[in-house]
Amino acid sequence: MYSINQEGLDFLKRYINNAAPTGQEYNGQKLWIEYIKPYIDEWHTDNYGTAYGVINPGQDYKIVIEGHADEISWFVNYITDDGFLHVIRNGGSDHLIAPSKRVNIHNKNGIVKGVFGWPAIHVRKGEDEKLKPTIENLFIDVGAKDKEEVLGMGIHVGAVITYEDEFTVLNDKYFVGRALDNRIGGFCIAEVARLLHENKKNLPYTLYIVNAVQEEIGLRGAEMIAQTIKPNVAIVTDVTHDTATPLMKSKKLGDVKCGKGPSVTYAPAVHNNLLNLIIDVAEKHKINIQREAASRSTGTDTDAFAYSNGGVPSALISLPLRYMHTTVEMAHKSDVESVVKLIYNTLLTIENGQSFKYF
Repeated sequence: MYSINQEGLDFLKRYINNAAPTGQEYNGQKLWIEYIKPYIDEWHTDNYGTAYGVINPGQDYKIVIEGHADEISWFVNYITDDGFLHVIRNGGSDHLIAPSKRVNIHNKNGIVKGVFGWPAIHVRKGEDEKLKPTIENLFIDVGAKDKEEVLGMGIHVGAVITYEDEFTVLNDKYFVGRALDNRIGGFCIAEVARLLHENKKNLPYTLYIVNAVQEEIGLRGAEMIAQTIKPNVAIVTDVTHDTATPLMKSKKLGDVKCGKGPSVTYAPAVHNNLLNLIIDVAEKHKINIQREAASRSTGTDTDAFAYSNGGVPSALISLPLRYMHTTVEMAHKSDVESVVKLIYNTLLTIENGQSFKYF
């Protein structure tokens, strides 16, 4: 029924390659809105940049499908007299992968290039053999001779830093890049909007296709937009860990593998009646799914929607991902397509005004 076409793949590449760090997601949001405009009735943004399209506006019953737009990054925190930059995290950036990475430093005039430097293996002898990257010893080199030259480049404390790594397709089956977490979710919900439009489906309720900001620092965009929309139901898509790769502990983290379909999560925030409906849809349409459990919170925007507005029945559909929060995040093409199909068919199953109360 659905497979990613060339237009969709071209958009995904543009969308992944564009930088949209937490707190500065607007350029990516513009790309996303431009892609979904033909498939929606109207679109809006809130003050902090969450973007959403609306299909069949004005109905009392409102359903949200949601992904988050922001990517992890760094802030310039200190500039040394000899022209090196020290950093702090913006979201859950992994200090262990930083050395030798090329970076883009964003300012009002555009981008300044730099690299995370690191001492050569030849000089790490004796006690220095134990040297490991930490937030305290990471530094960026922009080729400047001193602090004055750095400032002259337009770099300042608070400037945002992103990796320059770009989207690729690995051996015709894996999407690879930085920020698949969770721009791939924004892609999936945009494709749902496209399918609804192209298949001429008339929904009996209002659908909000929401691309939220600031998930990586505490679900903040979802918290805000949940209060604005006040939905009756929320279906969130994000990424989850493929636990089959080396050094992962599946007994602790769960048994989830790329290529075996989306994962659905059991958790206090996940409404069981909505979850069971999604599972029934998967079985009916022969969409393979996997299952996992979260002991307290899901750590995704699901929690923000679920606990808003007196309680909103919410569920989480996750895309298995390898090497999360690195520049080589990997997602299987078939899993991406299955996430789209599962959300699409779930929306066609939910009835206008449907209650998910337990009794």
